[in-house]
Order: sequence, then structure tokens, then C-alpha cells
Amino acid sequence: MAKIKKSPWVLHYDGSSCNGCDIEVLACLTPVYDAERLGIINTGDPMQADIFLITGGINSQNAATVKQLYDQMPRPKVVVAVGVCACTGGVFKDCYNIQGGVDTVIPVDVYVPGCAARPQAIIDGIAQGIEIFQKRWDEHHELKKNKGEVSK
Repeated sequence: MAKIKKSPWVLHYDGSSCNGCDIEVLACLTPVYDAERLGIINTGDPMQADIFLITGGINSQNAATVKQLYDQMPRPKVVVAVGVCACTGGVFKDCYNIQGGVDTVIPVDVYVPGCAARPQAIIDGIAQGIEIFQKRWDEHHELKKNKGEVSK
């Protein structure tokens, strides 16, 4: 992983899930796995978030909320779908109210499969998300610099 120029802030949202992946996301923040060593900061404010980490599938009740949170995030932004439910709808995909994975509502950049996704896989997904974010961040600021909006 390249050197991070900005510590990315991560917003975690749980859709329709059994909460198995949520427990593993929390395990990533413990001293055993220490995902914060990657420079990430966990936030509850979408307006401060750079990476949107979503667990669980999309249903008729949370689709609008997921879209709203995504729209509130500043650009550049990255979406990481954690667990098979967030990737495809998982074991709940044939339920009457499940629309499917996160990509049925918003674009997804990184898919982390698993039921439940292991902390090592989640951290790997976050690391991939950070690389994508850093690339977009550099492109965004280069574009602003070329337009004269950012000083050196």
C-alpha cells in the first residue's frame, strides 16, 4: 500500500443482515487486528466520510437511506461492500423485501465476500478502498490545481 497523504474517514452502515459481518467489522477495530494502523478514522457523519463501508443487503426500507448517505458524502468517495449479503443479497436474496446487494442502489468499488467476512478480508478490502480513494484524491486535487482552485 502506498503512503497515505490523507487519513480516510470510514462510515459504517448496516443494512439487512444477521449482524455477523458487523461483529467482524468491530473486531477489526480491536487491538488484535487494529485496522486504525492503516490511518483510517471511524466516523458517524457522512459529510466527513471518505469510505462507505456497508454490511447487509438492501431492502425496501433502507435503500433510500443508503442512497442519501452516499449522496451526502463529499467527492472523492469509495464504497466497500462487506459480506455476501452486501455483495449479492446473500441468503436473504429471495426474501420478499430484499432488492439485492449494495450495487442495486449505489456503485460499489470493493467487494469483500464471506459469511461472515473475516477481519483479515475486511482489512484487505479497506486497504483496497484506501488505494482507490488515494488515486481519486490525487486526481481530484490535480484537476482543481489545473483549474486554479487549489494553491500549492
